[in-house]
Amino acid sequence: MALVRLFYSLAVLLKLALSVDHVPMLLWSTHSSLWNSEATLHEGHIISKQELHMLLQPVFTQDSKNLVLFLQDTLSIDDFTHYSESYENEKPFHNVQELLESSSSSLVLSAVDCQATSYLLDYLQETLDWKLTDIDEFEVSKLEVDTSKPNIFVIRLQPISRLNDISTAKAFTANDKIIGRLTMSLQEQGIQFSVIYTAMRPSRIPRRPNVVLESRRRLMATEAQVTDAYYPLNVTNGNSTCILFYASNFSLTANKSVHVDLTNLTFVSRKVDFSSSVCSDANATLSLNYTGLVDGINNLKIRFLMTQKFYIGSARKWFTLDSVEIAHDNQMVAKFNVSIISAPAEYSFHCQLVGTSSLYGAKLIPANTEAKNWDIYLSEFQIQGFNIHNNMFSYASDCTSFFSPGIWMGLVTSIVLLWILTYGIHMIMQLTTNNRFDDPKGQALSVPQTE
Repeated sequence: MALVRLFYSLAVLLKLALSVDHVPMLLWSTHSSLWNSEATLHEGHIISKQELHMLLQPVFTQDSKNLVLFLQDTLSIDDFTHYSESYENEKPFHNVQELLESSSSSLVLSAVDCQATSYLLDYLQETLDWKLTDIDEFEVSKLEVDTSKPNIFVIRLQPISRLNDISTAKAFTANDKIIGRLTMSLQEQGIQFSVIYTAMRPSRIPRRPNVVLESRRRLMATEAQVTDAYYPLNVTNGNSTCILFYASNFSLTANKSVHVDLTNLTFVSRKVDFSSSVCSDANATLSLNYTGLVDGINNLKIRFLMTQKFYIGSARKWFTLDSVEIAHDNQMVAKFNVSIISAPAEYSFHCQLVGTSSLYGAKLIPANTEAKNWDIYLSEFQIQGFNIHNNMFSYASDCTSFFSPGIWMGLVTSIVLLWILTYGIHMIMQLTTNNRFDDPKGQALSVPQTE
């Protein structure tokens, strides 16, 4: 029993040690004495959704309710330590640091559960009758505030490019300037406000290549950059989630020349309108509407049409992705038929590569002339349109068949080796010994030539 408890304790500690599903959150306000940092901060503790809601309560009790929410795509506590100083004439987090130090109230939460930050805006809208205003970086200096009602200003900062330290520092510096300009604009208007600065998902700082010189040999080892996972897009029907959609890369190519990457718009900045999506017990349609993409494609609509049916042969319900439709700028709809994208109704479907290429695991087949002008690419594709519980994907039915090429190679090789072993054993069993032996003390053994 003691051994079982020991293993259980080690498993819990390992889970906590490996958990990276949290982001930092910085809060500051022109109102005084909002938070008691000594009572709320605990080293190594991850702030849950309920705890975060309790910490935000003082913001809602002020007479002047103006809340600014700065949302970034990725952020971690390591970003603040790694880029805290000037980095090749760039000053990341310069304004943020000054605002934290000069504000009447401030609170730094080093680890907040990503589930809490993902639904933070929804929670804020439910607490009060806020006036929600989305602001881009070009409207920051022209902000006008109606103080007669509670206001939430949402600024979705530009995504952080993590190709190298210089590009990352420049991106942080640009976002820091946006934060500084907006807070300065509110201060000049004499408006009382509170600020939340956080991200949708954690980040990893890529390590530099290690170069080792030893015994006249130069060994270069480059650790692959860890890519951050996106959170799936969820479509709700009332209070419940009815469609989940995920892809690590979601891109289109029109007429072999115009490339559109929809990954960031769909899963990070969420600048996609999916209000036209429809859910029911028998049918589900995921409708994604994008505007202002690139030259030549202003309005783009993508629809994933799914159905759920009962099949007598398997005595259970299955869901299938029947077709994919693309429409843009009032042009003819491009329709694609879908191959092998189906799963039991209680499952989700996953495939490593989905698209128009015949090399992909699941293929989108053009069903009309307009569809031949489009190339679609989705990597790590996963979708579920029915029977979703706890806002999470169910067990995934994968497009890879059980007998993959690797399995076939292993089976054939094992059969050949087994045949060689069997033949060898058979040959050894056929060996026989002489039935006569020469006795050195007796007469010499004579073997006739005819015997």
